[in-house]
Amino acid sequence: MSDTLTINGQSYTVEAEDNMPILWVIRDLLGLKGTKFGCGMAQCGACTIHLNGNAVRSCVTPFAAAKGEGNTITTIEGLSEDGSHPLQIAWKEKHVPQCGYCQSGQIMNAAALLSQNKKPTDADIDQAQQGNICRCGTYQRIRAAIHRAAEIMEEA
Repeated sequence: MSDTLTINGQSYTVEAEDNMPILWVIRDLLGLKGTKFGCGMAQCGACTIHLNGNAVRSCVTPFAAAKGEGNTITTIEGLSEDGSHPLQIAWKEKHVPQCGYCQSGQIMNAAALLSQNKKPTDADIDQAQQGNICRCGTYQRIRAAIHRAAEIMEEA
């Protein structure tokens, strides 16, 4: 049976089992490779997407939770087509990535934070980003980039 998904503003018809993690629907069935597989247990945050505006771990979120009318998914590809989202700009300005593997999840989690808190403190950022692991240890640059993105958003 086919079901409909709305991802990054586009409607897709998908055939998948209800219990299939939405990560595999996004990556394997639809070919959107920006969302990464990290641990498969919702522990690292590499697979973070937005489901109806909330940051969720796509590796443990079943297809059934995301399909159907009214549900919307945003992946890293959906933040902006040209890298002009304030977080993407700030990530570059602050030279955040080293290996880059966790960065799409970090950015998606930060985007959810900034949608709810326009001027987060260091403590707010640390709390919000807590479940996103960066094996390279760029946490200070991540925090600085989130503050910078908040500035860019305020200027706009």
